[in-house]
Amino acid sequence: MAKNKLVILGGGESGVGAAILGAKHGFEVFVSDFGAIKDEYKSMLDQHGLKYEEKQHTEALILDATLVMKSPGIPEKAPIVVKLHEKNIPVISEIEFAGRYTTAKTICITGSNGKTTTTMLTYEILKRAGLNVGLAGNVGKSFALQVAEDDFDYYVIELSSFQLDGMFDFRADIAVLMNITPDHLDRYDYKMQNYTDSKMRITQNQGPDDWFVYCADDPIIQEELAKRDIKARKVPFTIMQVLKEGGWVENDKMKLNVNNNTFDMTIYELALQGKHNLNNSMAAGISGSILNLRKEGIRECLSDFQGVEHRLERFLRVHNIEFINDSKATNINSVWYALESMNTPVVWIVGGIDKGNDYSQLFDLVKEKVKAIVCLGKDNSKIIAAFDGKVKQIVDTKSIEEAVRSAYFLAEKGDTVLLSPACASFDLFKNYEERGRQFKDAVRNL
Repeated sequence: MAKNKLVILGGGESGVGAAILGAKHGFEVFVSDFGAIKDEYKSMLDQHGLKYEEKQHTEALILDATLVMKSPGIPEKAPIVVKLHEKNIPVISEIEFAGRYTTAKTICITGSNGKTTTTMLTYEILKRAGLNVGLAGNVGKSFALQVAEDDFDYYVIELSSFQLDGMFDFRADIAVLMNITPDHLDRYDYKMQNYTDSKMRITQNQGPDDWFVYCADDPIIQEELAKRDIKARKVPFTIMQVLKEGGWVENDKMKLNVNNNTFDMTIYELALQGKHNLNNSMAAGISGSILNLRKEGIRECLSDFQGVEHRLERFLRVHNIEFINDSKATNINSVWYALESMNTPVVWIVGGIDKGNDYSQLFDLVKEKVKAIVCLGKDNSKIIAAFDGKVKQIVDTKSIEEAVRSAYFLAEKGDTVLLSPACASFDLFKNYEERGRQFKDAVRNL
């Protein structure tokens, strides 16, 4: 066996970044991807003289590893991962690996919904304040690649539950937990507690000098706080109550008080409107306040932030019908927020790979807001059965072009066509970004 051999499962953004970082720190590196590796990533591996294979996992080359970095998309139940565990070979995430080679301060953000917007907003606040900051995790460039090639003092990192599952010694200086609602239950044996435990890993290894920022309105988070001994300083945010410390809304003002450092602005000044975005703005503002950034800088950023592509992206009107790209809404809770923020009749495009959704949570909102449903996916039977009788029309489509055309014909002037799928995209698309881009292309072609 090699003295220290790093095997990387998955030749995408995180895998290639980890490979380059591993080589820099003296590992013998081997990258293995069961699918095809994109040309851009192959060329990066070639430039660094790194060995790789694609469309297969050669067990002899993998099972002699000292350490394995697994891409978050590969489930724990994958046969090669099971064999690694049987041999007691440590399997970690890219974030865990990269964290071993940097002393930068980390602001880590997770949650079932809102984490991308909050991450981008927090990053923007730090960047505009002049801090030397990188953006990593689910968004931005690979954390490992940035640790290898850049020298940032801060990282704002968006973390999925899958990334958190592979993190053991990593510690967040500021941990932010937006909410916990059912998502990815297919990866957690359909047990909500398993998924919840995964999200709560954001607080692991934190000490009294660290910070834990969380939504006080979330019942699952409150339950977990009651049964866990979290050492970090806790800072809640809420839109349901008035607090003395943390973030809250009072008389149409968003108020923050962190470390006796107070800040407020009217909710109408915020660039991102809607209840869920209030939470996103408070969480980002609190992180900026913990770092003692200038209030004026935080205020400016919160009032002119442009938003995130594929997340409630209002991008085009055709004959006075507004088309909104919310392709990133891959669970029920995200769709609930999207529908809740609609003020005009909605033609809703929904569907993809169902991750164990309970559509009954949307029934009241759908009856109130939705005039027609367009299903988009290979198998839409569960959605059709769930909403049968709840709306006047349900159309079954198998392509984005057909879905957009159907929605356009069902909509009238003043209506909104909302792509908010509630499902993963992998039946018809590579990812939610491709789904969102194809949706926008199809709308432009109407």
